[in-house]
Amino acid sequence: MKFASYKDSIYWLFQQFPSYQMIGAGAYKPGLQQTKDLLNALGIQSTASKIIHVAGTNGKGSTCSYISSILTEKGERVGLFTSPHIYDFRERIRINGEQINESAVINFCQKILDLNLEFEPSFFEITFAMALDYFEQNQCSYLVIETGMGGRLDATNVLNSDISIITNIGLDHTQFLGETLGEIAGEKAGIMKPNKPVIIGQTQFEIAPLFKQISNELDAPLFFADQETMEIPETIKLPSLQGMNLRTALCALNKLGVAISEHALIQSIDHLSKNTGLYGRLTKISEHPQLVVDVSHNKEGVSATMKALNDFSFERLHIIYGASQDKNVEEIVGVFPEDAQIYLVTFSNNRSMEEQQLMEFMKKDARIQSVSTNVNTILESLRSSVSPKDFILVTGSFFLLSDLKH
Repeated sequence: MKFASYKDSIYWLFQQFPSYQMIGAGAYKPGLQQTKDLLNALGIQSTASKIIHVAGTNGKGSTCSYISSILTEKGERVGLFTSPHIYDFRERIRINGEQINESAVINFCQKILDLNLEFEPSFFEITFAMALDYFEQNQCSYLVIETGMGGRLDATNVLNSDISIITNIGLDHTQFLGETLGEIAGEKAGIMKPNKPVIIGQTQFEIAPLFKQISNELDAPLFFADQETMEIPETIKLPSLQGMNLRTALCALNKLGVAISEHALIQSIDHLSKNTGLYGRLTKISEHPQLVVDVSHNKEGVSATMKALNDFSFERLHIIYGASQDKNVEEIVGVFPEDAQIYLVTFSNNRSMEEQQLMEFMKKDARIQSVSTNVNTILESLRSSVSPKDFILVTGSFFLLSDLKH
């Protein structure tokens, strides 16, 4: 079999090795040996670059992007691996903001097919190997790698990283990582490496002792970013969660000995989207009415988004919200403001919560105005009917944003 086009290779990739993004729990294959076997079969080393490894419940992608943008502004060649993608698979693999080219995707998928492996690597393992291969070929000086889920058994944990970052811990993916913050923290802490620095983005006192214990056992220097002294120029204005993510990024680079000028830092924020492709983190799409999209998808992330709305000025808040089946919609909707008008929607990915389920939530909450199966229909209706001084937020899932046509 030979791939004739990028479309063919992507179709094969998603069909042959279903991803967690597409099918959920059925794609989860914990363990590192298969990833090691795959990298060995491909001859991938990834030892020539400095490696920054990032785990956590919320803020992983943003922290990775801040680090990558700062290093890019300093003239480094930075490989960035994140997930999931919103519109195009190639968003996951970038060098200095530029997506992997289609021919590289085709060639790598062909290489995997031609290996005739005795095992079936998962979608995520193939994608991760593709990223490492691409970064190696392009001689990246830094690799910024986001875990897929968890840490200890995540495929990315085969790397001997130079520094580990854990942004924060929340109750998400409990069916895989544990039922308590301590259990989940233990899984995330699995990315710590002996004698290598560890950055914790947010001090959470109930689990801080666990991080200290594990880091001590590994002789790994431990730093809490929110307890470190650092100066951020007053001209940089970020919502609270993004401010925390930036502090985490700066703390990590500081412990790696990377000097950052004020000019480079300001430029890295101004060029964040160009340098990394970051999208969907309180991204403003238009004015009058204000339209903002955000990928927050669990209670902690949505709560931070609601807090960030205090930085905006508007008359009435309209929230278009869509969720995957594994989310506690009632709990998440509970953090929306009491005076918000809420519009529940399904999305095209088969992990979407079903319309009938959303109708049941509507019966319990007077703030919910409607349930729709098309985010674009409800969005256009709102944009044409609400006051120009109102605010429309589209949030709840990467999958929901991927359905948006704007």
